[in-house]
Amino acid sequence: MQEDLFSAEPTPAERAAVLRAQLHHHAHRYYVLDAPEIPDAEYDRLFQALQAIEAEHPELRTPDSPTQRVIGKVLDGLAPVRHAVPMLSIQTETDTTAAGAQAFDARVRRELGLPPEAPAIEYAAELKFDGLAINLRYEQGVLVQAATRGDGETGEDVTQNIRTIGQIPLMLAATLPASRGALPPEGARVAWGRPDGETHGAFPDVLEVRGEVYMRRDHFERLNDRQREKGEKTYINPRNTAAGAVRQLDPAVTAQRPLSFFAYGLGEVRGWTLPTTHSGLLDALAAFGLPVCEDRCVAQGAAGLVAFHQRIETRRDTLPFDIDGVVYKVNSLALQRELGFKTREPRWAVAHKYPAQEQMTRLNGIDIQVGRTGKLTPVAKLEPVFVGGTTVSNATLHNLFEMRRKGVRVGDKVIVRRAGDVIPEVVARVAPGPWADAAAEATQGGDTPEAGQWPGSAAERAGRHPYVPNFRMPRACPVCGSAVVREKGEINHRCSGGLFCAAQRKQALLHFASRRAMDVEGLGDKLVDQLVDGGLIRTLPELYTLGVAKLAALERMADKSAQNLVSALEKSKQTTLARFLFALGIRHVGESTAKDLARHFGQLDAIMAADEAQLLEVPDVGPVVAQSLHTFFQQPHNREVVEQLRAVGVHWPESEPAPRAALPLAGKTFVLTGTFPTLKRDEAKDLLEAAGAKVAGSVSKKTDYVVAGEEAGSKLDKARELGVAVIDEAGMLALLNG
Repeated sequence: MQEDLFSAEPTPAERAAVLRAQLHHHAHRYYVLDAPEIPDAEYDRLFQALQAIEAEHPELRTPDSPTQRVIGKVLDGLAPVRHAVPMLSIQTETDTTAAGAQAFDARVRRELGLPPEAPAIEYAAELKFDGLAINLRYEQGVLVQAATRGDGETGEDVTQNIRTIGQIPLMLAATLPASRGALPPEGARVAWGRPDGETHGAFPDVLEVRGEVYMRRDHFERLNDRQREKGEKTYINPRNTAAGAVRQLDPAVTAQRPLSFFAYGLGEVRGWTLPTTHSGLLDALAAFGLPVCEDRCVAQGAAGLVAFHQRIETRRDTLPFDIDGVVYKVNSLALQRELGFKTREPRWAVAHKYPAQEQMTRLNGIDIQVGRTGKLTPVAKLEPVFVGGTTVSNATLHNLFEMRRKGVRVGDKVIVRRAGDVIPEVVARVAPGPWADAAAEATQGGDTPEAGQWPGSAAERAGRHPYVPNFRMPRACPVCGSAVVREKGEINHRCSGGLFCAAQRKQALLHFASRRAMDVEGLGDKLVDQLVDGGLIRTLPELYTLGVAKLAALERMADKSAQNLVSALEKSKQTTLARFLFALGIRHVGESTAKDLARHFGQLDAIMAADEAQLLEVPDVGPVVAQSLHTFFQQPHNREVVEQLRAVGVHWPESEPAPRAALPLAGKTFVLTGTFPTLKRDEAKDLLEAAGAKVAGSVSKKTDYVVAGEEAGSKLDKARELGVAVIDEAGMLALLNG
């Protein structure tokens, strides 16, 4: 006779244990097996019953409780996690034909020293998911930590976010009472354990499970549909959306994203005897209640791998999620250990890619997109087509000359490619069109590359290169109306209104506030996003009109932080001419060039009034830099921004230009290495450059001095090898003082 599981006088702890076990079971049936046993209303009743017990007895709330999926505070940042076992990548086989699988099998056999007549090697073949790799750490069966791959050695702690994913068990699988769907009666006790009959304490001491967080295509489309209904931005692709959700600082945001998970391997393991094969390992993970993809097999030799690769390729578009290939692993764990690793990749595994996914559609029009740096990119407006796991209606055409190389024009049938998370692109046109001689475009538009710059074949460069007869790059920026320029030797067209152009506003603000520019501490990416997206800032000068009240009203901005930023902005008003020039973000004008300009002219008005010939007189300023500077200051709105910045109090000491020969270290090249007693590296660099010296990043025969501090590294060794003079901070200061 079966032992009665229920007896009189239950304790709250026992009732909570039963409810947790039941809820884990039904979550597994719903999220992992897609085979629910009870209606949602019954699950909700069980959940609410557990919530009531935990509310009355908070000490019974355990980390593996299903109620813990829906809580979690907003984090200040993601904490680093050092992986006990590195999360290494695997080699990619880019030959998408059968030869790719055959080459891997041949390599494995060669590494194992197998003769041709030896039996076929047994492999585990599985899918290569297009998501974000995650390490789940279970201790005594309970999920205690989740971390991203990061650089393989150190990842980020995303435990709170991973808890929101229903497919991931908070506790490894356990058996349940016979009456699984209903609550045990009042006054009942329950006994429960693992599927193999062992108790909860028999779980592995440590079991790190590795797998992929991803987003199904249908879930992704529904998410975007909801975004459109709310009038909010839609997401680009499932992979990036999943990765972004996992790395959210607010788990409530992650919980709103429909994420899924597949397990495919292990990290650190303690207190558990591993199966002998990889396929057996995946079966064991599934028995623990972890989701494991069913599209896998044990294959014999190269022929088995080829058959699996081809079978999955025929089903690729019908899978509910994106993949970019399949993975082959030597099935025997003993053979895996024998094969070992080559650098940071296992010899016993390979990812066999598929060709980039392509579809044919119609090119309905061409728009121009202005990027954060001012680059103008032609964008194909397509008849919507499903390719690479998502519906594509826009695709990049890269630049005008790439369009000409491909010969695409409005009205053509074109081939669109989307591979992984790469931006969709038009790769070719299908039907030929009526092309004119390239020389005609040269006389009409002035957008023809210089001699020797034509992409394509020699015949095309000789004058028969196709052009786009119904498209022309705009002369003025479609966002701000500034002049569009293309520098000699460049293939990209750019907006010249960096300070004024709305498309470049965020980038201009971030650069302006950066440490080596105006050094506005506390003005980072997220705050700039809020300021620009909220319409608080439209131009750089408006940055200095922000008050504490406006800033404090922003999300996650306390009064103290607002006051600190206002103070930092006020402090930044006193700067140097070189820093101000660099902060303007003029193309090709870096820190060194800005300092050369400040030394040569001494005053901003002189730089703004200079023509290209006068600019070329500045040391290290060539034709490209001179043209960029002159074009920038010829734009009336750029000059207006500069004047407005002066009007709000941004200032610097100006002087008469200093003859370069009068500078004590003119023409000398220095390299800095190590830590100095009193100066920071940047401070030493500023002093040297102010004295006319050039500060290089590496030591060569042209180096005059290496300034070495404590813990100087390979640069000091190189200086000694080349016989370059080595001095310390005191020696450098002596040179600066003449």
